[in-house]
Amino acid sequence: MEKSARRRLDCISRHLVLQPQANHGLQQVLLLSNGQVKSEEAEPVVIGGMVLDIHATPSIPANPRTTTPGKVSYVLGGVARNVAECISKLGAKPFMISALGLDMPGNLLLEHWKSSGLSTEGIWKHQNIETPVVCNVLDVSGELAAAVASVEAIEKFLTPEWIQQFKYNIRSAPVLMIDANLNLSALKASCQLAAECKIPVWFEPVSVAKSRRISSVVKYVTFASPNEDELVAMANNLSGGNLYCPIERNNSRKKCSTETLFHMLKSAVWVLLEKGIKIVVVTVGSDGVFLCSRGGPSLKQYASNGELFNTVTASCPSNLFSSPPDSERSSFLFAVHFPALPASVVRLTGAGDCLVGGTIASICAGLDVMQSLAVGIAASKAAVEAETNVPSVFNLAAIADDARSVYSAAKVVFHQSMP
Repeated sequence: MEKSARRRLDCISRHLVLQPQANHGLQQVLLLSNGQVKSEEAEPVVIGGMVLDIHATPSIPANPRTTTPGKVSYVLGGVARNVAECISKLGAKPFMISALGLDMPGNLLLEHWKSSGLSTEGIWKHQNIETPVVCNVLDVSGELAAAVASVEAIEKFLTPEWIQQFKYNIRSAPVLMIDANLNLSALKASCQLAAECKIPVWFEPVSVAKSRRISSVVKYVTFASPNEDELVAMANNLSGGNLYCPIERNNSRKKCSTETLFHMLKSAVWVLLEKGIKIVVVTVGSDGVFLCSRGGPSLKQYASNGELFNTVTASCPSNLFSSPPDSERSSFLFAVHFPALPASVVRLTGAGDCLVGGTIASICAGLDVMQSLAVGIAASKAAVEAETNVPSVFNLAAIADDARSVYSAAKVVFHQSMP
């Protein structure tokens, strides 16, 4: 009886967190069950799906209505899970809020999470939950041929009520990352908790269809990280029409300069910025990444923290770009292009998630936005060269070298007032 009561007390005490002020640092204060105060490094919070990916790759061209020899593998996935794992591999300790079933896929995901030394407190585990699973059928070249997704549990069980239980984790986080697998009420509840203490929110669109959920939370979002198709879908949704079209992928695209490519995207980017998003990170595949903001990408920097900060700053000096003097005007669009890195591609599925995770980990470590995105691109390269969605380990020296290559080749492609 005494042990049971003690467990309940310990459970309650984990939620007794002193509410931070709006201008918080990287420290949160925990009131322990024995009344002592413990200070520890604040954790970025990640809310979204943990998914088991099943990859079926034929060794010869597949024929319909029969089996084909090949390789079937289980890969730990889910956008939010991938982002959080990448953050952890780069030195931060993310707090994951998700939901898993007490089934084989859930056990695989949970055991890996525990083995990484990460908290499972925010992961709802219940026998009524069917762990999200996606089955991908690839062709012989590794491109996706077909897929079936069973991910309803994310929308059903990641409710505002569950998320609310971890409000103090959110309010003391340096960054909150949400993926668009969440239902609209959960997205809004998460963002409102962050807004109460002015915590930056990163919105990861996940897919073209789900990216449209931005409309319910756009006023809270600090960062958004769409690819070009998701960007167009978000801009059309926020503008209430079909004013923007995806860029056609043809041979002429290969001849485009980065300035011409951005010119085709800038009107859609501007819609997101006008609606209140502070920084838009547009991924354009092998053409790299555009970092876009109104004025310049200014954001509060956190205190320098650890090996990642020291290793990267030695290669990438801060404040490489400064926006022009008149860029404080609300109509001023500032965009920087970061090139992609050449890579020996094994699989592409974790690239975008590691770009986001690497960038968030770097921001939490005290790097500026430009340095952080360069690290994100370096982490993305490491991901495409690995068998898993997130590499088992990141070599910080290699990450810093790749980040330096990206950072030194970055260039301003647009710095003008918009009509």
